[in-house]
Amino acid sequence: MLLFIVLAAITVLLLLITVVKLNPFVALIVTAIGTGLAAGMPLFTTEDHTGIIDSIKTGMGNTLGFLAVVLALGTMLGKMMAESGGAERIARTLIRLFGEKNVHWAMMFVAFLVGIPVFFQVGFVLLIPLVFTIARQTGVSLVKIGVPLVAGLSVVHGLVPPHPAAMAAVGIFDADVGRTILYALIVGLPTAILAGPLYGNWIGNRIHKSVPKEMGDQLTENGDTNKLPGFFNTLFTILVPVFLMLIASIADLALEKGTILFQACKFVGDPIVALLIATIYSFFSLGFFRGMSRDRILKFTNDCLAPTATILLVIGAGGAFNRVLLDSGIGDYIAEIATASNLSPILLGWGIAAMIRVATGSATVSMMTAAGIVAPIAAIVPGVNVELLVLATGAGSLILSHVNDSGFWLIKEYFGMTVKETLMTWTALETIISVAALAFILTLDLFV
Repeated sequence: MLLFIVLAAITVLLLLITVVKLNPFVALIVTAIGTGLAAGMPLFTTEDHTGIIDSIKTGMGNTLGFLAVVLALGTMLGKMMAESGGAERIARTLIRLFGEKNVHWAMMFVAFLVGIPVFFQVGFVLLIPLVFTIARQTGVSLVKIGVPLVAGLSVVHGLVPPHPAAMAAVGIFDADVGRTILYALIVGLPTAILAGPLYGNWIGNRIHKSVPKEMGDQLTENGDTNKLPGFFNTLFTILVPVFLMLIASIADLALEKGTILFQACKFVGDPIVALLIATIYSFFSLGFFRGMSRDRILKFTNDCLAPTATILLVIGAGGAFNRVLLDSGIGDYIAEIATASNLSPILLGWGIAAMIRVATGSATVSMMTAAGIVAPIAAIVPGVNVELLVLATGAGSLILSHVNDSGFWLIKEYFGMTVKETLMTWTALETIISVAALAFILTLDLFV
């Protein structure tokens, strides 16, 4: 009966989002309440059982209590990169190093670096003017240059903390942030190469698209290179939180616990502290030291927070649904079944996330839901590498983006493609990312 309840809950969630067109936040809360009722949970907490309402509050509070801070700081850091021209500086420098013939390789590395602290949509809108400019100057197909760009952004968005869904999965699985980032880079770079420059070169020779005139005329104005920040200054600013989080992981392995040095490394490597340090540093390195006023930086940091509300609510609701699954006993029951079946939690996490992604179009919803279902299994199955489980869930959440995904239409319109061409480019590269990442994750699991 409990197994039927969880299957029905997932089905209802998918129908509410895809057929009823209900907001994912509302759909997740409604599904959480329905799941609790069906599992026999009381409405309010008693001496023996946690109530549905308290379970939802706890799940959302625990998830957002940490993630809201990370998301806010990461968004501010990304805004400073955008407004200072730091991302454009990195792009121009790498393109000069790679040369026009290998510009599609440069775009993949640009996207991979720039995408670390920013959302997919932010990174795409930030870098698409550069793609248009290069395509017009070189005559290369927009598809050949654009596919590596979106591949790099998508890989980082789905696999690498401190992106919200990946960071939330780290919390749900109780994974180590530093090791997750390290494994994500090991898995993500070859995955991005396969789906980006290699596939982009192949499909770009078959689908030749020129820059859409109206969009291109608006986004290809040349900026003043002399006013852009330095390459190494910008690169260091982006990588500050990554370095600090890796330091904390190294401290776990190399330092004696309880020492002052160990505590200092763990403190600065905490995701919240690391992002706080990087964000404050960006105010100086990309702002004050380059002539920005305090009022201007204040305006940037205020304006950039509003768009994060929706994603925060969806992630919070995913945490609430996860908590109901745990408090109702469904999670433990599924864990027992999965343990008896000997099914790999990594494959299970990838598969559940993939199914929800195809049905809902939301990588965030699919990753959060899959993590909530698989976490109880990972907790009792011996030998599970939870950092790789985070990556597997993220990889599954990227598969087969199609017409129910806003990203599909974003790529279609900016690249001036038909639906068929978008399926052959964007949908195909997302599927390559998902499958290739799973293969690299399973391979890495043999050695770590």
